[in-house]
Amino acid sequence: MEEESDEDERDTKGHVDDEDDRYAEVHVEREDDIYAKAHAEEEDDQYANVRREEDQERAKVQLEEDEQLARAIQESLNVESPPRYDHGGLFSPHPFFSAGYRICAGCNAEIGHGRYLSCIGAVWHPECFRCHACNQPINDYEFSVSGNHPFHKSCYKELNHPKCDVCKKFIPTNPAGLIEYRAHPYWMQKYCPSHERDGTRRCCSCERMEPTDAKYLSLDDGRKLCLECLDSAIMDTHECQPLYLEIREFYEGLNMELEQHVPILLVERQALNEAMEGEKNGHHHLPETRGLCLSEEQTVTTVSRRPRIGTGYQFVDMITEPYRLTRRCEVTAILILYGLPRLLTGCILSHEMMHAWLRLKGYPNLSPEVEEGICQVLAYMWLDSEIYAASGSDAASSSSSSSSSSTVSSSSTSSKKGKRSAFEKKLGGFFKHQIESDTSTAYGEGFRQGNRAVNKYGLKRTLDHIRMTGNFPV
Repeated sequence: MEEESDEDERDTKGHVDDEDDRYAEVHVEREDDIYAKAHAEEEDDQYANVRREEDQERAKVQLEEDEQLARAIQESLNVESPPRYDHGGLFSPHPFFSAGYRICAGCNAEIGHGRYLSCIGAVWHPECFRCHACNQPINDYEFSVSGNHPFHKSCYKELNHPKCDVCKKFIPTNPAGLIEYRAHPYWMQKYCPSHERDGTRRCCSCERMEPTDAKYLSLDDGRKLCLECLDSAIMDTHECQPLYLEIREFYEGLNMELEQHVPILLVERQALNEAMEGEKNGHHHLPETRGLCLSEEQTVTTVSRRPRIGTGYQFVDMITEPYRLTRRCEVTAILILYGLPRLLTGCILSHEMMHAWLRLKGYPNLSPEVEEGICQVLAYMWLDSEIYAASGSDAASSSSSSSSSSTVSSSSTSSKKGKRSAFEKKLGGFFKHQIESDTSTAYGEGFRQGNRAVNKYGLKRTLDHIRMTGNFPV
């Protein structure tokens, strides 16, 4: 019994050991499965975190790029570009169906998940976002927008920033950051304000400033003359005589013939100033007088032979001679500044001849506004007839004109200078503009009052009223 009990005890112990071994084996396998599963989940979490961080980094980079572009667009719009109010023109808004579906506004192809630019209400491949002027890609931090088109800032400036017509450079901005320039009211020549103080030369006839790449003629009295005005300039007393005869015919066409022959002399500026000092009476157009109707006896130095152009575009070999004025009537001579274009010389001569006509016809002493005003009216009428005649001669240059007509326009069509150049026609308009816009009391306001009277009552009735009352009719 004791042996059986020991044997049973061994069997029982062996059975227990087998069960312990199996339990241990199963437990180890289960722990291995749990560890493997936990390790796999940990790796998945780490991979997901890496992906999430990469996505966040890409989103952050794209956001920064978008913010930079937005700032660039805003700065460009604020500084140089005109405002954009709609999506008209080349760039129209494009629909966004999802975050991954983007259509390039340049090539109309899908952008997909690649790099892109978002601006002007659309998205672009970087290489498709191009300057509207040079068609090169815009890679700059700043750019300009005009009419919904993108531009390099340099291209936009080249197209839109005004350039000086004198120095050919971009007109600089003033201390307030604004573009400030001067512009001629008739010729619309734009130039830097500094050229009014730096000694830049200006034509004494058309008043245009001399560009750096242009040649101007220097007259010996300090005046400058552009080559276009030089083309029709009258240089000496002999050259002026045909024009004098034309203007006498113009006056005869108005039934205002001058019975006396009044000497017409072309002179230098110094001679004109000396003659002006010798006159007891007379009204003078400041800052510079270019014509003078004389009533006193004196000796005047006149230009008797046309000077020639020498080196450096300066006049040389001018011949002058003294001319003694004798008083045979109320007018001893009319002096005109030499070297001016034909139309300006004729305008001045028409004005001074009206002074002579008033004195020879015995008109009483008139106020400066009335006398200078009516003289400006006659000068304006002559200019108007010359411009009209030039346009008429262009339309019928091959037809013959009747010599029996005595109208104002036909009397002035007999221009001895032939066909007018386009510039000379423009120049005539400028001289009319000068008369119309004169701000002086005598020459400017006097002209406007006289011109209104002549337009309302006619020239003859206006002159009769002036003779009786010394004033313009109203």
